[in-house]
Amino acid sequence: MELPYYAVIFTSIRTYINENYSEMAIKMVELAQQQPGFLGVESARSEIGITVSYWKSLEAIKNWKQNLDHLDAQQTGIQKWYERYTVRIALVEREYSFSK
Repeated sequence: MELPYYAVIFTSIRTYINENYSEMAIKMVELAQQQPGFLGVESARSEIGITVSYWKSLEAIKNWKQNLDHLDAQQTGIQKWYERYTVRIALVEREYSFSK
């Protein structure tokens, strides 16, 4: 990814309700991939779920936040799937990695 870019960090604690959660998560990734400015996504879940999506600009993030299907998923998440969540938006100015 070309620097700088933005990371949207979504951390969550789930409720016990799983109904349609996996299907919606897959749908949201597929929709995000179609959005202008989307660069990628990484996700992990244990006691805490962490999903980091990468975006070219703050405008691209704003447009994704306003996507009607995404808004619907957010409301369902608040009503059923999440005990709590936090969203953080960070500018990535530098990165490095290791791979064997």
